[in-house]
Amino acid sequence: MSGMLRKSYGLLTLCMVVSTILLTRVAAHAQQSTGTPCSPAATETPDSKYLPTPPGEFKGEINLNAAQSKPCWPPRVVPPKDAPNVLLIMTDDVGFGAPGTFGGVIPTPALDRVAQMGLRYTQFHSTALCSPTRGALITGRNHHSVGFGVISELSTGFPGYNSIIPSDAATIGEILKENGYATSWFGKDHNTPAYEASQLGPFEQWPIGMGFQYFYGFVGGDTSQWEPNLFRNTTAIYPYVGKPGWNLTTAMADDAVQYLQQMNDLDPQKKFFLYYVPGGTHAPHHPTPEWIEKIHNMHLFDNGWNALREQIFANQKKLGVIPPDAKLTAWPDGGAQFGGVSLPKWETLSPDEKKMYIRQVEVYAAYLAYTDYEIGRVIKAVEDLGKLNDTLIVYISGDNGSSAEGTLLGTPNEVASFNGVNVPVADQLKYFYDAWGSEQTYPHMNVAWTWAFDTPFKWTKQVASHFGGTRQGLAIAWPGHIKDAGGIRTQFHHVIDIVPTILEITGIPAPVMIDGIAQRPIEGVSMAYTFDKANTNVPSRHGTQYFEMVALRAIYHDGWVAATTPYRAPWDITASTPADPVNGVKWELYNISKDWTESNDLAASNPDKLRDLQQLFWVEAQKYRVLPLDASALQRLMTQRPSAVAGRTEFTYTSAVSGIPTNSAPSVLDKSYTITAEVEVSNSGAEGMLVTQGGRFGGYALYILKGKPVFTWNLVDLKRVRWEGAEALSPGKHTVTFDFKSDGPGLGKGGLGLLLVDGKQVASQQMEHTVPLTLQWDETFDVGVDTGTPVDDKDYQVPFAFTGKLDKVTVTLKPSQLSAEDQRKLDMNGQRDNAASE
Repeated sequence: MSGMLRKSYGLLTLCMVVSTILLTRVAAHAQQSTGTPCSPAATETPDSKYLPTPPGEFKGEINLNAAQSKPCWPPRVVPPKDAPNVLLIMTDDVGFGAPGTFGGVIPTPALDRVAQMGLRYTQFHSTALCSPTRGALITGRNHHSVGFGVISELSTGFPGYNSIIPSDAATIGEILKENGYATSWFGKDHNTPAYEASQLGPFEQWPIGMGFQYFYGFVGGDTSQWEPNLFRNTTAIYPYVGKPGWNLTTAMADDAVQYLQQMNDLDPQKKFFLYYVPGGTHAPHHPTPEWIEKIHNMHLFDNGWNALREQIFANQKKLGVIPPDAKLTAWPDGGAQFGGVSLPKWETLSPDEKKMYIRQVEVYAAYLAYTDYEIGRVIKAVEDLGKLNDTLIVYISGDNGSSAEGTLLGTPNEVASFNGVNVPVADQLKYFYDAWGSEQTYPHMNVAWTWAFDTPFKWTKQVASHFGGTRQGLAIAWPGHIKDAGGIRTQFHHVIDIVPTILEITGIPAPVMIDGIAQRPIEGVSMAYTFDKANTNVPSRHGTQYFEMVALRAIYHDGWVAATTPYRAPWDITASTPADPVNGVKWELYNISKDWTESNDLAASNPDKLRDLQQLFWVEAQKYRVLPLDASALQRLMTQRPSAVAGRTEFTYTSAVSGIPTNSAPSVLDKSYTITAEVEVSNSGAEGMLVTQGGRFGGYALYILKGKPVFTWNLVDLKRVRWEGAEALSPGKHTVTFDFKSDGPGLGKGGLGLLLVDGKQVASQQMEHTVPLTLQWDETFDVGVDTGTPVDDKDYQVPFAFTGKLDKVTVTLKPSQLSAEDQRKLDMNGQRDNAASE
């Protein structure tokens, strides 16, 4: 045999061996088959450890022509025979003690129904913040393991914090899709990197790139429910335009119900995995007026937040969702255990304060009740299709504890509070009381209500070290399969346990490889063992769990918790943080098998146990990509991230474009800048938007109004500074320019603004202050049109498209102007401002 033949024979032999291995693997995968083999109706359930399933051997016959050949269709992939549908629901920013199902006073009948059909879990935990919890939930891995040590808006260039779910940690959507499920995602997507949320993509980190075949929702931490930043798959849609009273909370349920009905019409046998995550109750609190009136008439909060805490605590004991010997944690009084935080008691407030704060909380409560009602409609749709008994329903009440981001006063505009601006109660009463919750507000309630809704625990959202930030109510139902309907389970569990639970119940193995990439092991444990009534009181199979958020941390192990004392209030992102977050913190110790609410700190009396748990934390931190610890908040908000705008100082747009998210748009904050629009006006005149960013609750716009050039700065809806030319633009070509010279250095410094037409100044005005940190995040950068909301409702309404010819818009940025102190803060831990390279 010649050398060439030997090589060919050897290669052929190798190919045959490889083919045999692959075919053997494929054959091993074929666990279940239905229908006549090779027919169009044939199905197969693979042993799906390797996804997508490799193509099998062609089982027909191929000859020279079709008449002498035998066709054979590859079987359709379907889930295992007895696998149920899955409806995974999670609300937003709901404290353990808020819903009636877990002792609260706010009616949540849909959550009640799931609990009554199945089980209530009283020791279930989140990560203390939105997208970290969501990243952990959909992957079954800890949030640092999948790049979400913090929200994407605070991401940094470390593996545990870059907000990129790695390809070795596929989502439950991807796994179920490859196993024959129809997968969909409705509502909040806070797991797409903020710097990849533009029309340019890439879309691998959008829902449709993470295994969800259909997406209807918004990208980011929150959005207006009246005028949302809404997408269908990757296309921005504006269904609210021209529809007064339209609200996303209802529209999302409508879309989910329609999706289920359509899927059932097309293929009644198709199994579905529907991930339903509404914006409620994250700010802005936007229920409909009917729900506000309904809650107002119930007078749930007239006695104030301290009495509310006592009432919730009593309800919780009556329901059995806390032990009979549980203690109500102390009210924050400024002591060391509260990091100096103090909240006023209700009886110390003035009548005006009480009136305004009751309005705030009634709108919040209406939003939660409204959200739960619409969730109930989705569950009812499943029932109406006859699929309730064949559906596993997981309903998680909140992705973290109740939110304290409304500050000590509450706010009619969350954008204002994130820029360090508080609105006095007197002004809230005068200007916003009746509008609270409408499209004219972006509201959030007072922190004291937040603390009450986390009863019986202390602390709030953002605080990963204590259960007020991490304890969530959970109900799981699987009618006809969970026999202990209405039962309560007290085993310690975490959001990473939901994916392995779904996989066990569906009979689908965790894949070892997807798209040729070896998968990181699932880090949670299945909760399915708790479904058996005989296991009501067995020990938890989740023995150890770390918690970390912005260097606040805790470690749970076999009934003990070691936790660091918070060093800043969660609502104050500008507060000082420890220079040494590793060693410069105080630790607490709790035996939660005896002290369920973390009331009795044992650190001083049991230093050996504390030391053991501290060492265990570092073991877990190393294992799950928690390092390096970073206590900064403001610094991380302003750090530079990879994007199409990083390092650029000049931006040119040659046609109308809309929907560019903040992180893909030029930032004019804390610097001098020039915006120039080259336009052509017809003989009949022209008006409309030239360029805008932000909207009703914070932003700017350059536009032509009744022929005259106008530039408006909306300072977080509390003040509008306006430049207007005295004369209308004549027919022909013109250059309209707004030039701003900052008074910096310093965050939020004012400056001189000049409006020019064809190089000639037509208006001049000094601004005392500018917006220091962020514009309205659910609004976008638009050229030639305005989407979302206007920066000034009195001047125009969206879309306000420019009626002339827009040749070009140019935005030129000068270097960032920060004070030495600002820069020192922003340089902590190696972080730098977006503008540092500009």
